[in-house]
Amino acid sequence: MKELRIGIIGYKFMGRAHTNAWIKAPLFFDLDAKPVLKVVCGRNESAVKGFAAKWGWEEVETDWEKLISRDDIDVIDIALPQHLHYDIAIAAAKAGKHIFCEKPMAMNSAQAEEMLEVCEANGVTHYLNHNYRRVPAIALAKHMIDEGKIGRIYHWRTAYQQDWITDPSFPLTWQLKKELAHAGPQWDLNSHCVDLAIFLIGQVNSVSTLTTNFITERPLAEESGTGNLRAESSGKGMGQVTVEDAALMHVTFANGAIGSFEATRFANGRKNRLSFEIYGSKGSISFDLEKMNELQYYNEEDPSGYKGFKTILVTEGSHPYISHWWPPGHIIGYEHTFIHAMADFVRAVTGNKGIEPNFSTGKEVIQVLEAGLQSAKEKREVIINHKIP
Repeated sequence: MKELRIGIIGYKFMGRAHTNAWIKAPLFFDLDAKPVLKVVCGRNESAVKGFAAKWGWEEVETDWEKLISRDDIDVIDIALPQHLHYDIAIAAAKAGKHIFCEKPMAMNSAQAEEMLEVCEANGVTHYLNHNYRRVPAIALAKHMIDEGKIGRIYHWRTAYQQDWITDPSFPLTWQLKKELAHAGPQWDLNSHCVDLAIFLIGQVNSVSTLTTNFITERPLAEESGTGNLRAESSGKGMGQVTVEDAALMHVTFANGAIGSFEATRFANGRKNRLSFEIYGSKGSISFDLEKMNELQYYNEEDPSGYKGFKTILVTEGSHPYISHWWPPGHIIGYEHTFIHAMADFVRAVTGNKGIEPNFSTGKEVIQVLEAGLQSAKEKREVIINHKIP
């Protein structure tokens, strides 16, 4: 079997999720190439060595440019915060490496457009890891929409809610700094929601957005804590929060539907809740990531007296991706979405075909998010200028 030699940059939360998926994908999916854990790269050499030994990476590197220049690497996996994506993706594409990149894609649409152009010019496969598209229940929702099960779509309503910074003593991590994160939940959380809206509903034409801050100053964080949600205060004073704490966005879609987006890190009791509702002329669909194996479906064509939302437990072999896992009723989890992504990515590379979402979709997502921030700043509706390819 052909080998696909992986070089990953980043070894914390996403580095673990990606590594686990590279290992598991060929065990559960029949692939034409075997991912090989060749090199893991990070700045802290001792920490990277420990990660490599635990997870089975063959070598370590502390300089990403050296990693990209190697001839024995086929894929660059970017598992880093968004302010580091642009330079690495551009260099990787110019070196002819295929790219598996975490979201959000970039810090602005200009970066996103250049990343796409360089990838296309060099003929490399480029994938942006909005992994929730590969939740079987969400993939089933897409199939139902395409089959016309809910008819003409009227409404899209989504919320991504977390609570990890509600404590005022939680320190000023990189996610709360504009120069590193670009924005708050409008960028980090709503990037997932906008991608799903594009996937399930279609093109977004206009946005109207409200953003706010609840806590404007926080204790400075220990440098070692900037990569996770268990950061500790450095005890060296306070710093300014330079991104929004919450965002509310209303949109119009090209197909005539309207939609709403809520993104917040101040929803106490919500650890990682991404939910959406879709209402159409023939029925409705509802999903909640905290119950990710379930899809709620309402059929307007059911007989009178029998109408109501029903729960579809998405664990049957006929459901997307599920035939590769366990018998019906045996649920899967968050990590499986990454395994599905890796399997699809390997097939795209070996089959010399595209994969969604890629940097083209990623650029569209960034344009919507940017328009949302502009709307909040200028207190007006912003029309999105979609360039014709």
